[in-house]
Amino acid sequence: MNDMNTNFQSYNQQQNWLFPPSIEELVPIEHPVRVVNGIIEQLDLNLLIEEYSKEGKPSYHPKMMLKVMVYAYMDNTYSSRKIERAMRENINFMWLAAQQVADHNTIARFRSKKLKSIFKDIFKQVVLLLAEEGLITLKEVFTDGTKIESVAGRYTFVWGNAIKTRKEKMVEQLEEMWQYAQSIADEEDSDPVPPDFKKIDSEKVERTANKIAEIISKNPRASGRAKAKLRYIQKNFPQNLDRYEEQEKTLAGRGSYSKTDPDATFMRMKDDHMQNGQLKPGYNVQLSSESQFVIHYTLHQTTNDLNTLKPHLDTFESLYEFLPEQLTADAGYGSEENYEFLEEKGIGTYVKYSTFDKEQGILKSKRKKKNEGFHRDKLYYSQEQDHYICPMGQPMENIGERKGKTKSGYLQKSSMYQAQNCQGCPLRTGCFKAKGNRIVERNHALEGYKEKVRENLLSEMGIIKRRQRTADVEPVFAQIKSNRNFNRFTHRGIEKVELEFGLHALAHNLRKKSA
Repeated sequence: MNDMNTNFQSYNQQQNWLFPPSIEELVPIEHPVRVVNGIIEQLDLNLLIEEYSKEGKPSYHPKMMLKVMVYAYMDNTYSSRKIERAMRENINFMWLAAQQVADHNTIARFRSKKLKSIFKDIFKQVVLLLAEEGLITLKEVFTDGTKIESVAGRYTFVWGNAIKTRKEKMVEQLEEMWQYAQSIADEEDSDPVPPDFKKIDSEKVERTANKIAEIISKNPRASGRAKAKLRYIQKNFPQNLDRYEEQEKTLAGRGSYSKTDPDATFMRMKDDHMQNGQLKPGYNVQLSSESQFVIHYTLHQTTNDLNTLKPHLDTFESLYEFLPEQLTADAGYGSEENYEFLEEKGIGTYVKYSTFDKEQGILKSKRKKKNEGFHRDKLYYSQEQDHYICPMGQPMENIGERKGKTKSGYLQKSSMYQAQNCQGCPLRTGCFKAKGNRIVERNHALEGYKEKVRENLLSEMGIIKRRQRTADVEPVFAQIKSNRNFNRFTHRGIEKVELEFGLHALAHNLRKKSA
């Protein structure tokens, strides 16, 4: 090809360098990879170093491996094989690793074993460095939760209610067989006291089935159908009960779990713009942020946020050895238990309760309810006389107290107030539908907390914080889940997925710092 009459720069792949450039010169000064390098150079990695044995073949330096791992998550490179390839081909990875190349098995072991128990300490050190630079204060946090799908199969569910139903049916069949055996039993085999089936196990089923078999086997009046049913019970019920017992241990009070990731709970995910979703195995991620930096994160197996706040803040205190001065969160966290906890810890509370937005006219119901003024919250309550006034103007007197426990074991007390005479009242059909006189319930402790929180939320500072919350913590989730396309975990087990999210959170913080 004739290049005589063209105006191109010289191109010769065989041209040798007189002074070859170093990798250092090829990485721009402002590149995010230098932020990763600079931050990790400041960390105390003694806990990470202690994870290594002093014997055997020398390992890759944990500082180098940590730099590569964190930058990989900043670069959206999560696969250990892709990280290995990047260490061979990507100039930024080559610079961080000083041109060392760890194989994918070493990378996977470093992530799953070396980082598992000490990563939170690394995360804490980075957050404290951000605080030293004045980017955050750690005094006020914004807390919210999101659900992220597990890598487990979507149709591998085990339901707690299904186990309960199956066990109840087994009890019914055993009781039927016992009654049948007693109906045909001889006088010496007759036992008027039936076995207690309130709590059954494989041993009890086996003993009962054997007793029934003794009666049926020697009685010519026993039907073939009954004998077949008994054989089925003897063959299947004990082993089924053993399996249900193991499943209930795995559930540990949850409503469901996945067979391929037993730590994952089935939760309703928001999939499309209409928020139509389906139940999928996943984890409830709780996150506290400040200035869109992730301050703290925890993973939970519960489907709602209500019972996550206390353990979330307990681990915050355990990690940093102090608590934030102020906390702002949405109505998903508003409960007597949480308000009491925040007050005991001396944390300024800007946490909505469930009806706050409706009270302020912020939330408008899609369906207009008739006679909304008859709702308990719309009735007048006299604190001095301790009674409500019903829609007809009659006092509803205190008739006693009701106690109950939440799922977390928290004890709640409520006073009950009953109307005097609802019979023949012209407003009854719109007021309530139950029989007798109307009864309303009031939790005095919760109402007291709501009054304080309402005052906080409606203050000048409260208005600012309510606006800040939507612009602080929610964009962090949007950045991690939508912009970085992290909508599903790639590991199984709550410890591994917590580490996985932690790497995403740390990468988010460093990416934001370098922006």
